[in-house]
Amino acid sequence: MIRGSIVSQQTYTFQAEIQQLLHILVHSLYTDREIFLRELVSNASDALHRVQFEMLTNQNVQDPDLELKIQIKADEEAGTLTISDTGIGMTQADMIENLGVIARSGAKAFIEAMRSAKENNGVSAQDVIGQFGVGFYSVFMVADKVRVVSRSYQPDAEAVAWESTGGDNYTIEPAQRETRGTDVIIHLKEDDRQFLQNWEIKQIIRRHSDYVAFPIYVGDDTEATNKRTAIWRQSPSEISDEQYNDFYKMLTMDFSEPLHRVHIRADVPLQFYALLFIPSTAEPNMFSARREPGLKLYARKVLIQEYSKDLLPDYLQFVQGVVDSEDLPLNVSRESVQANRVMINLRKTITNRVLSELKRMAQKKREDYLKIFDEFSRYIKQGLVVAPEDAEDVQQLLFFNSTHTDSPDDYVSLDEYVGRMVANQKDIYYIMGDDFHSARRSPHLDAFRQRGVEVLYFTDPVDAAMLMGLSEYKDHALRSVDEADIDLSDIGEAPGTEDEPQPEPLQTDAFETLQKRFSDVLGTRVRAVRASKTLTGSPARLVSDEHGTARNMFRINRLLDREYELPVKILELNPRHTLLHNLNGMLAAGNTRMVDAIIEQVFETALLQDGIHPDPAAMADRLILLMQAASGSPADALDFDDVLSVEAPPAEQVEDEVTFNVTPDEVARASDTGASEAGAETSACDDDKKA
Repeated sequence: MIRGSIVSQQTYTFQAEIQQLLHILVHSLYTDREIFLRELVSNASDALHRVQFEMLTNQNVQDPDLELKIQIKADEEAGTLTISDTGIGMTQADMIENLGVIARSGAKAFIEAMRSAKENNGVSAQDVIGQFGVGFYSVFMVADKVRVVSRSYQPDAEAVAWESTGGDNYTIEPAQRETRGTDVIIHLKEDDRQFLQNWEIKQIIRRHSDYVAFPIYVGDDTEATNKRTAIWRQSPSEISDEQYNDFYKMLTMDFSEPLHRVHIRADVPLQFYALLFIPSTAEPNMFSARREPGLKLYARKVLIQEYSKDLLPDYLQFVQGVVDSEDLPLNVSRESVQANRVMINLRKTITNRVLSELKRMAQKKREDYLKIFDEFSRYIKQGLVVAPEDAEDVQQLLFFNSTHTDSPDDYVSLDEYVGRMVANQKDIYYIMGDDFHSARRSPHLDAFRQRGVEVLYFTDPVDAAMLMGLSEYKDHALRSVDEADIDLSDIGEAPGTEDEPQPEPLQTDAFETLQKRFSDVLGTRVRAVRASKTLTGSPARLVSDEHGTARNMFRINRLLDREYELPVKILELNPRHTLLHNLNGMLAAGNTRMVDAIIEQVFETALLQDGIHPDPAAMADRLILLMQAASGSPADALDFDDVLSVEAPPAEQVEDEVTFNVTPDEVARASDTGASEAGAETSACDDDKKA
């Protein structure tokens, strides 16, 4: 007797989460209850794939010559429907593991989804069944009792039976089954006897399981009901859009149509077939059948990897689909797949094909491509960092908002930007911001707008990390508009004399006095305070004297959820601005209390405009006091000392160069996190737009 065999019936208690979901399913009133059959056929197909792969390297299995198939038989008199397969089979331990336990996190999410769906009358069950490893339990939507009889592929294994009525317990006992495989015997509820009709069963199979690789026989038919055709091996001219979409839905359980597909049939230098899809959204689908990134990898129609992450680089892992190679040896182990030379060539060929298709769309079907870019730009941008060998191709896929139209709905490519460069312009200018609407109001743009110099808006959280791999484009350096040493005096057109006259600047001695006051109040929170040569409509701005990637360290550390301190920048003041003139008068009159409060507010407003204020809401107390003063309250009666100000960073940060170290893996993880939060950020941007 092998380990795990039993001599009598044993009773087990379901995991608590399973008890909850069984209660929901047993009492469910969902539409599309037929999907239970899809789930059981899918399980049977998985079992067949597993034994098929096992026999590639191990012929010492139970019934090695048995046909790999699925059989469905209805017994109207007994009211039972039996789904049988000749797959890998199960032992007693397998039954406890597979049918009595599921991941707690998955069960909880499933239960919440089911309850939510139940509250909405008419919601289809197909959107909430079959995930988290609970697909088998969907059978209890239609069953009074389920009995599973199985015999493992192991040569000395004995048959065992699992049985449950959907209550709190299940039993396992010895059983009889002559051959390897599994029978799922369903005792249907009285109201679900339509699933005993062969024609009904065949319709469901053709609707949901037509592309299952193994034959599905219904009743006594000798001809398989399903086509079994590997759609990826067919000529694209033979496949309709509807068939493509049906296959995508079966593959992913995503019932939205994909944004794009790529069908590849190659003979040289490798013979392979691939059918790839770009999903409709980057938002993680909690009900997706694909629980990990990676393509399904087949060798001559035999599934050898469910999630192959080696066929595409990390930044293209949002692509879903299948790859079927004629050159991979069938006896390759799952562990050695990665090191196989054929895999290296497959990865290169498939990656090049996907990039070429995306570039073609960007050039010739821009509107369609921008839908993809809107969803997956955070993945694409990380390609510049994690796959520098692909940087030239990835650069062609980048699009940004810009000051050319100042619209969040209009995008420009890097080539288009370069083509519009003004006289004597050598560099590409960009501005970092938390969102489009705050970035376009930045004081850094004053001089660029005056001279007609276009600026790109970098408002995606991953843009700071993207710059690690995008320091220049076609010999044009990328420079931030807040760099301290940018000189636009010979670039573009000088401001016309017809512009509104500017106030006279403060006298030198008056400005120096005010400058010193700013320095004394702000201390080590700024590197220096100086007069601005470019500001026109704003009283102040913060500029950086750092160059390269290190200047974005604050944003990158924030993206990576690392500890960070505020960057210490140079504060530039506009000597012509009315606020500076007013502050000079107040300072001369000895109203230092109010002057100091306004200096704090000027500094924190500059932080806010740059998108780096650590706590914008903290400014509210000071703003209220300033409004009180503006409306007549004596400044001496207002307690500005109780208002919290932005703290200075540690002295060593100001004095020393900070080590900058970010790995490509960190960028990839940060991009994945950012993509999963995109929905919330989009909503926030929409609110900002309405405001």
